[in-house]
Amino acid sequence: MRFIKAMDLLLETPRLLLRPLELSDAEALFELNKNPNVHKYLWQKPEVIIDESLKVIEYVQRQYAENKIGRFATVLKETGEFIGWTGIKFVNDHVENGNTNFYDYGYRLSEPFWNKGYATEATKAWLDYGFNHMKIEEMKAYTHAENGASNHILNKAGFQFIEEYSNNEGIIWKWWQLFSLDYKRNQ
Repeated sequence: MRFIKAMDLLLETPRLLLRPLELSDAEALFELNKNPNVHKYLWQKPEVIIDESLKVIEYVQRQYAENKIGRFATVLKETGEFIGWTGIKFVNDHVENGNTNFYDYGYRLSEPFWNKGYATEATKAWLDYGFNHMKIEEMKAYTHAENGASNHILNKAGFQFIEEYSNNEGIIWKWWQLFSLDYKRNQ
């Protein structure tokens, strides 16, 4: 892996390249975000125009500048195909389960790439980067309570389930955390 400032950061796993999102990713990101199945355990609001994806990319690029980290494009090394995004985000623009100003791990992959181990592979790379290179002390994550696949991935990666909570729409989410010391102890 190569580690430099966030905009130049490139992480590699055996099958994936993790790189900053670019405006040229808008079409692929739109394909991901307009799929209702992808939004089943999100907010049930698939994108309807590509401009929404462009705004997402611009938002993430601001996070790179302000926080030196954000969600990254996740690309298959073998084909160069954009399969979604993964990464660490510093949450300071809203309150989640009573928390703000925390590092959050998350991902979203296109449906054809589910159940192939890509999310687990990317998760391992991001946790290594976050704890060993960024020196993050504590990582949070939150998932829809019924999203068994994502809950399984976080648990397998070492995240500890803390509690369930309800958002403003009454949807139940799971709150997870992983401390650097626990991560390093289990490596």
